[in-house]
Amino acid sequence: MDTVTPFQYELIYNAFSFTFAAMAAATLFLWLSRSQVAPAYRTALTISGVVTGIAAYHYFRIFESWHQAYMFKDGVVTVTGVAFNDAYRYVDWLLTVPLLLIELILVMRLSRAETNAKTIKLGTAAALMIVLGYPGEIATDLGARALWGGLSMIPFIYIVWQLFVGLGESIKQQPVAAQGLVRTARMVTFASWGFYPVVFAAPFFGLTGGSVETAIQVGYTIADLVAKVGLGILIFLIAVRKSETETVDGKAYAG
Repeated sequence: MDTVTPFQYELIYNAFSFTFAAMAAATLFLWLSRSQVAPAYRTALTISGVVTGIAAYHYFRIFESWHQAYMFKDGVVTVTGVAFNDAYRYVDWLLTVPLLLIELILVMRLSRAETNAKTIKLGTAAALMIVLGYPGEIATDLGARALWGGLSMIPFIYIVWQLFVGLGESIKQQPVAAQGLVRTARMVTFASWGFYPVVFAAPFFGLTGGSVETAIQVGYTIADLVAKVGLGILIFLIAVRKSETETVDGKAYAG
């Protein structure tokens, strides 16, 4: 376990606590908002709430593990000897990252064939990206971290290509009123996911000990908030906008 300063300990502690609350609140919001959109988009909101719900659970576990790994008393941080379990993140990502792509595909309401094809391709690539990244995360030397990080970038690049090329024509098929929001959701997904490799590479920037631990934990936490809560809100807004422009049973949907 790396030694951290009181400031670093409290920064990470409060980041975990805030993110747990934000994920839990987003879950309630997304599930309770299902009645405000047309039936065709309720599955997307349900899955988005599942994503933040899974993340809320894991952030609670991460928060508890951090609290058990360090003791902060009288202004001094000491290591308790209980290992901080950072594997909760990768378990969370293995479940939620494929679902993040699926919720974006579902809210676009593509044809059944296109939905199935993109769900399988992107979901599989997302899971592979996480599986390949984990050995690098726990590696004790920079060479192994670089190797596994590089391998993880292969499915990541494929996902980015699919988001910008594969979904490009599909976005043009969306209602004009919703196209801007869909493009924003795509960009938020790309930007937040692109931040993870930067955080992963923190040890290569000369950071050590508590500094690298703080950069990794806070960096991943910020990326999670944007990728899950931020995207979840956008999914809701897209669903509302599309519900307003489409019809249900021959009449404009009014909620």
